[in-house]
Amino acid sequence: MGEPPQQLIRDARRGKEEALLRLFDEHHLPLFRFAWRLTGSIADAEDIVQDCFVALLRPDCGFDPARTTVRTYLFGAVRNQWLKRLRRQEQRLAPEPMDHRTPETETLRNEVTRVVAGAIAELPATQREVLLLAHYEQLSLAAIAEIMQLEITAVKSRLQRARAALREILAAYAPERSGLYERQ
Repeated sequence: MGEPPQQLIRDARRGKEEALLRLFDEHHLPLFRFAWRLTGSIADAEDIVQDCFVALLRPDCGFDPARTTVRTYLFGAVRNQWLKRLRRQEQRLAPEPMDHRTPETETLRNEVTRVVAGAIAELPATQREVLLLAHYEQLSLAAIAEIMQLEITAVKSRLQRARAALREILAAYAPERSGLYERQ
């Protein structure tokens, strides 16, 4: 079928454009979605993903196919780039607010999507990233644990807290349960 990912990486590092394009085509969109959901900014997400692919092409890159998959490595790289940006942003006097507009909300003007995105943004960063990796990127708990360098039990705990917090935040948008739908 195709070359193994480590061969594609070797070929891309040697300047073979086709290998780089295959890696990019396979991984770009999920990485971009994850980066966008973390940052709330299309431009920042594009920069982060680009930085991750550039880093992957460096000979001193930490990717080891014996330890992880390319996909898991790249998700971890996106997370690390986001954390670096977050630390830089926190060092500024007035951090910029997150822009919660998405291509989906701008195109579809879907109120539910905006509300959910806003609720997710309210979650603490550690809960938000676990929720995004699990639900939006559909990664396994083991992959999330590897990306975040946590035990699986810690990932499960964070995911459980994120879901509970999200339910609580979104409860404000649910109809009252005080008999509104009961027949009179």
